[in-house]
Amino acid sequence: MSTIDTEELEKWAADSNGPVALHLKQKLTSVECINDGDRCIIYPPTYADIGYNIDKLSDGKQVALVDSVGSQANRMEPIFKSEETDRNKWLVPQIQIALGEAKGTDEQKEKRQTEAKKAKGKDAKVEEVTKLSLLDLAHRGADAVVQSSGELGVMIRDAFITLRRTGDAGPLCVITPTSLVFGVWDSRGGSSEKRPRLVRSIIRAWDVEVLHAAAQFNSVWKDLDENSQKVLADEAKKQGKKLSTKGFADAPATFRPVSKNAATSMREFKEGSPNPERRVLGGVLVKGDLQRDVTVNLVALRSLCAGDDTGILRQYLLGLALIAATADTDLFLREGCNLRSTGSDQWYSVPRRGEPTKIDLTSDAAKARIRTLAQNGAKHFSKSWPKQVDYVFDIAEAKKLLAKKEEEEVQPE
Repeated sequence: MSTIDTEELEKWAADSNGPVALHLKQKLTSVECINDGDRCIIYPPTYADIGYNIDKLSDGKQVALVDSVGSQANRMEPIFKSEETDRNKWLVPQIQIALGEAKGTDEQKEKRQTEAKKAKGKDAKVEEVTKLSLLDLAHRGADAVVQSSGELGVMIRDAFITLRRTGDAGPLCVITPTSLVFGVWDSRGGSSEKRPRLVRSIIRAWDVEVLHAAAQFNSVWKDLDENSQKVLADEAKKQGKKLSTKGFADAPATFRPVSKNAATSMREFKEGSPNPERRVLGGVLVKGDLQRDVTVNLVALRSLCAGDDTGILRQYLLGLALIAATADTDLFLREGCNLRSTGSDQWYSVPRRGEPTKIDLTSDAAKARIRTLAQNGAKHFSKSWPKQVDYVFDIAEAKKLLAKKEEEEVQPE
């Protein structure tokens, strides 16, 4: 196995004749699989009308999407959030956007204040404002919330235009470097600039069989007196609602709801039997590999430029990309899908031609060098980070964004 040093890392960022990618194939299983031979049953995400996203291969085997590229990116990005107040300890800017008054009843707000005083002292006070980190936004720097946040929106807009017109990624990097790490598309902002992901991760289950579930909800209906039953039945009829939707009638759960259009071709019964396409889904039995594939795209990294800062920008983003790619993140993806790795991670350096070679990216020494690379980049670019870190979502700006016509948007030169 090849041991990386700082010189090798810097070469990956600069040398166009170097490897084109770094890749990890991570074998996973359910936390419920303890012994060899245990059956692995997991719950993939469900999508409107289609249920699980499953493809049938030419050999008849089925492959299920367990976590998409976009979902994986949104799970990894928040690892860069920091509670440190010292900006010198940040790896990326810690920008927050206030969305408005925090939700909750007066009692809930009072409880939060009481708990804060118990934890932090009698003078402690909870700010009743809902705030989101820029690192939590699904579309990163191109998110509509960012574009509707006053000065932050203006800075982001100008950075995208600069990147589109001149190829200079520096202005975007100093505001939201993770937009370059995890990919971004300014589809709504007007520049139409689109940058590929430097880190791409996806989880698939190979050779699966779909399972189904059924449930029966038993309400208190039979225990109510006749008068109560009549009053509730009359009121439900008056409101045009079903008693079962409010928990006042027994409700079987054997078929999943779909849109009206889908229901015309996906009927609950088919040829006198329950239609599997409409049955409530109960997970998938994984008979093949459950695998996470992670790729760091060095070609895309080396396509980024920033004038005299090109070298340090590429090294900085490589450091961030490798921190994200090698992080031992939680794999509790959703209810019924809590995963774990089955062994040590093995990374490969993938050349333009020839055989991939094993490399060490996960030892303490390797991770220390990677973090130093990111810290050096952060130290350089932090001089230009926005001095302000708290911004406010402006509903008036959001309305302008909705009203903007295509011909009014900034067109790239």
